[in-house]
Amino acid sequence: MMLLTIDDFSADSFMVGGVFPLHFGDTTLWITSTHICLLIVVLTLTIFSFFARAAMEKSGDVPKGLANIVEMIVELLDGIVKGTMGKHAGPFKNYIGSIFIFILFSNLSGLLGLRPPTADYGVTFPLGILTFTLITFNKFKYQKVSGVIKGLCDPWPFWLPINLIGDFAVPISLSLRLFANILSGTVMMSLVYGLLSTIAYAWPAALHVYFDMFSGAIQTYVFCMLTMTYIASARDTD
Repeated sequence: MMLLTIDDFSADSFMVGGVFPLHFGDTTLWITSTHICLLIVVLTLTIFSFFARAAMEKSGDVPKGLANIVEMIVELLDGIVKGTMGKHAGPFKNYIGSIFIFILFSNLSGLLGLRPPTADYGVTFPLGILTFTLITFNKFKYQKVSGVIKGLCDPWPFWLPINLIGDFAVPISLSLRLFANILSGTVMMSLVYGLLSTIAYAWPAALHVYFDMFSGAIQTYVFCMLTMTYIASARDTD
């Protein structure tokens, strides 16, 4: 998430427009549309979590209403994590579940008239860095320094630079894949409404189904699946 220091924000950057400036002496920091949409997404999920917690605390042996929905979501996400990571799933169920819900809701926020926060590289890149940090931490914890060096020199020592590039490319590839796919859908829908505004009635809903719902869900699944695969591979010492 970027704080832009641009005095004249008349032109949008990747369709990220300045909403209002914050002045700190000679420096101007712009609060952009990404910040606003991201805040709305986070507040919505936070409020939902409070209601979900209250519903779960009041539920009995047989959950009903919201408690039943929350239980279904948790069981679904736990099943995905366990099915992918196997014996390594335990410590990462909460993390994978959290980023899955956040990315999915961010991607689907276009249906509510928001600009998806994940269409900003300043949002997806930190997610990639967080995943890369977990991968690196688990790699050194379970494979030790000797195992990491051995892996970097596999199959031959002169492959070390190539393997290093491959490792450091992980956060970039993860974040760019998510960013580019969501941004392309946002640009396409903006072109439809901007250039075909006089006839853009009802039929763009079919495009929203693909760009916001189908593509958004697929990209969420891909990001989380790759995250789980990389982490499980880093912890696997067999």
